[in-house]
Amino acid sequence: MEIESTMTMHVICLKNQTKFEASSEATILDAALAKEVVLNHSCKTGRCGVCKVLVLQGETRVSQPEVALSDAELEDGYILTCCRLASSNLTLNVEDLPQLNGIRSATHPAKIDSIEPLSPEVMQVALRFPPALKIKYLAGQYVNIIIPGGERRSYSIANAPRDDGKMFFQIKKVSDGVLSQYWFEKAKMGDLLRVEAPLGTFFLRDTNIKHLVFLATGTGIAPVQALLQGLFKSCEPQSQKPHVHVYWGNRSFQDIYSLQLDNQIEGVSWNNVLSKPDKNWHGLTGYVQDAFFSTQIPLDEVAIYACGSMNMINTVASLLAEKSFDMGRFYSDAFVSSNESKKTGK
Repeated sequence: MEIESTMTMHVICLKNQTKFEASSEATILDAALAKEVVLNHSCKTGRCGVCKVLVLQGETRVSQPEVALSDAELEDGYILTCCRLASSNLTLNVEDLPQLNGIRSATHPAKIDSIEPLSPEVMQVALRFPPALKIKYLAGQYVNIIIPGGERRSYSIANAPRDDGKMFFQIKKVSDGVLSQYWFEKAKMGDLLRVEAPLGTFFLRDTNIKHLVFLATGTGIAPVQALLQGLFKSCEPQSQKPHVHVYWGNRSFQDIYSLQLDNQIEGVSWNNVLSKPDKNWHGLTGYVQDAFFSTQIPLDEVAIYACGSMNMINTVASLLAEKSFDMGRFYSDAFVSSNESKKTGK
């Protein structure tokens, strides 16, 4: 006997008039990606909040907890597209990302090309891929690395695309972490790994703005390093470059490590911020958000990229909202712990 399908198709309309169909059984985000419509996203678990959008019209239902949304946001009609299914036709107050058209994620073989400590708690790993393989990605995106045995974790790529195709990663030691045990105790040059790449929608948007501000905590500096490399490759005349301000937060001076920025750091206002400095530290103290908000940079002339701890990103977002900042110029990529299924190495 033939069983009728109860799956219903709904039309999702975005504010730039892009439309796609979504079944009642797929999350809105998965339906969009299946139709090659790229929406902002990162963790796909409801924890990072990157895929937050406002529903202008229509009904949805929850498929998994929307941890990143506050009660006020839920009341205002915000949803996470990775956590919601369409119950009717929808109109969403969001646009797709044509910059990612043609960039496809796939799983590739890779070998460890080099591995070296950057600090007692951070390891730098470089991966090389088969010579004929050219992985297309945008600076700021991340990958899933699958080690021997099948365990996987997500790590931001710490460099813009290179001619030799190598990818660099800054991997933080996590207490009792399976991947940390591998990277810090077992990994060696030549190890064969698998890499799912590229992933995520954290990349540099329109740079036609007076000030670019990058806020990072810990290894959240990795994608910022990649964004800076990409920025300085794309901007030739000095007069066309925005003013760039970097605030990198760590606990102590020992946590600060060298970055692969070569001569590209010229023209960047670089600010190391320590939350638990010793008496010999004479730089900025406290948290990166406090350091930035204490400046006189006009918020109406700024685009802000925040990467690192969830707490930092949520705090920055709340402070910006209080100041009536245009949140369309705030981009973030939150790192959560391995038991929350995202980027432990960030």
